[in-house]
Amino acid sequence: MRSVERTEVADVTIERERGVTVEFVDGHRCTFELLELRLACPCAGCRAARDKGEQPWPTPRSPLPLSIADAQFVGAWGLSIAWNDGHATGIYPWDALRDWCEKGAAQYPPDSGLGGPAAD
Repeated sequence: MRSVERTEVADVTIERERGVTVEFVDGHRCTFELLELRLACPCAGCRAARDKGEQPWPTPRSPLPLSIADAQFVGAWGLSIAWNDGHATGIYPWDALRDWCEKGAAQYPPDSGLGGPAAD
């Protein structure tokens, strides 16, 4: 299977109180719960918190329960999620979500912003 086919998205279902389900054109379906998505936010601020051993959510002023306020496609590249705590700077790339789903945990290269220390 070509790499593009592996990461081409056929459908995305957003359940604001539960999570996100992504179906790829090859039929592979991945479901991500809210908390795991929020904790793996790929933005620079959340990545910096993880690099320091801190969790990027919740903060002292985080509204509970966690929910998705909005979500938008970023071209054919990924998904941008706006959270009910006002945080909206992370873009989740389709290829990173597919890898995460297949490996059972967020296991991304350091330069992806989805975990791990920054590359030297």
